[in-house]
Amino acid sequence: MVVGASFAGLACALALARAGVRVTIAEKKTDPGAKLHTTGILVRDVVDGVPILQGLPASLVRRVDAVRLYAPNLRSVDLRAPGYYFLATDTPGVLRWLADRAVQAGAELRCDTAFRGAQPLAGGYDLGAPLGRTDFIVGADGPASRVAKALGLGTNRQFLAGIEHEYPGAQLGEPGFLHCFIDRRLMPGYIGWMVQGVHGVQVGLARRLRAQGAAEMKSAMAGLLAKLAPIADFRGRAVASVRAGLIPCGGLVRPLARARALLVGDAAGLVSPVTAGGIHTALAHGLAAGDAVADFLAGRSGDPRREFIDTYPRFRVKRLLRFAFDHFQSDTFFNLALATEPMRWAAGRIYFHQRAVMLESPAEQRRFEAP
Repeated sequence: MVVGASFAGLACALALARAGVRVTIAEKKTDPGAKLHTTGILVRDVVDGVPILQGLPASLVRRVDAVRLYAPNLRSVDLRAPGYYFLATDTPGVLRWLADRAVQAGAELRCDTAFRGAQPLAGGYDLGAPLGRTDFIVGADGPASRVAKALGLGTNRQFLAGIEHEYPGAQLGEPGFLHCFIDRRLMPGYIGWMVQGVHGVQVGLARRLRAQGAAEMKSAMAGLLAKLAPIADFRGRAVASVRAGLIPCGGLVRPLARARALLVGDAAGLVSPVTAGGIHTALAHGLAAGDAVADFLAGRSGDPRREFIDTYPRFRVKRLLRFAFDHFQSDTFFNLALATEPMRWAAGRIYFHQRAVMLESPAEQRRFEAP
């Protein structure tokens, strides 16, 4: 039983089904693409390194080749890496496509079916009606995982809160950039963004979670739209969809597993504490979890909680960077430092790892334009 038709859950179910395991995906929403909480931007590493994305329809993605990073005073620097790119996605469509692949491989998808609890049995769990008995549970049900709580596993305790608007049919003047904004007043602990998506423009932000909740996020979003107005003014435009939710940023939860149960994706805290990116790790480790559980159930390997979860990334350095950003972020510092070589070097490594270059002139930018 995989609980949650998330990126991690669908990847895990696909691997299990391909291995010949009878697997059911329990999803409380009416379909996997409904009520999403993620902006759905993929990096090239995901496309190149996760084989289940091969064949992803071109109609579900839009390529973006560079990053424009803005200081709080809106001065900016352009970053690009030869051959590297991002994909803005029709995220509901991508999840529905992944769900179809899992079903075609033999998985059973039960939408509108909530996980309500589990009672341990010899060799498995009783999940009650309508799910019945299972030999193994994989919790892929998001940052506030009900599987984790029901089984006494670790839960996420540190979060960013995110919100994104999609403006249908809107066009940016410079659509080749993922526009990223730093502003401690509006986005403490993280950033805002603007990108030309598949169906329009996506504008969003994430920030440290505080007690004000929805009212705080609404106010921050209004502030971001006002800040962006000199670049692209979306105030007063119709919003096609609003995505909002929590993003775990504290690293892996503890414990991650117990006998015949483990967590993957956001439920496990498999999200970068620095970039808040989790799709790559969700897909890669979801697939690996499915293979590990299949091998265990077939008697080819030992308990996944001893032989598999040690492969999860620990994010030690990124957790230190998260602490520093949370406690020492300064708009004055970013205004002064963004144009310096060390800051631009660091920003390039965050966005492009070891492949970043900074573009100083239009001629340099043309050299790296995608064909």
